Amino acid sequence: MDFLFNTNVQFFIAAYLVGGIPFGLLLAKKFAGVNIKSSGSGSIGATNVLRVVKETNPSLAKKLGIATLALDAFKGVAVLTVAYFMGMSESTLWAIGVLAVIGHCFSPYLGLEGGKGIATGMGVMMFMLPQETLIALVVWGVLAKTIKISSVSSLTGVLVLLISSFFIHPDMAHAPVVFIVFILYYKHIPNIIRLFSGQEKAVV
Repeated sequence: MDFLFNTNVQFFIAAYLVGGIPFGLLLAKKFAGVNIKSSGSGSIGATNVLRVVKETNPSLAKKLGIATLALDAFKGVAVLTVAYFMGMSESTLWAIGVLAVIGHCFSPYLGLEGGKGIATGMGVMMFMLPQETLIALVVWGVLAKTIKISSVSSLTGVLVLLISSFFIHPDMAHAPVVFIVFILYYKHIPNIIRLFSGQEKAVV
């Protein structure tokens, strides 16, 4: 068990455990009295919080949706920030970021179930690749305002981030970025299926 005293390993465990905190589920239960795991899409993310709570309390739904989005993004940044100021290497920082996303998508508190990872992933990317993330957020914002289908705007923004990283940082190791994008797309497979079958609904 000596490996548990390794600083890198401690950060990796912390990233996974912090990333796994289901803020959307906790906020919806605490303030709206609903279980979003058994309602809507079953996701613990901000979109499902907004969709489910909006059915009974539209004004509260917006507040809880924003809070969930912010806290899920913060999960991706929290451990990274501490590790950065402790002088951890870039490869260690990327590993921390990947594990935070894995924690959110496969939470240890929810039997390895979880959310779709967009907010947590964007938190990680904003820390590690701020230029690419800003470009992705602009694309996401435009699509969110126009087509209003959350999965399409999110996945398009993620794809733009990945592509732009090859142009802005051509010499970096892109494996962690590719892996995070893969996880996000994997978690969105049900949305992609519904999209192609014409069943994916806009958020209004």
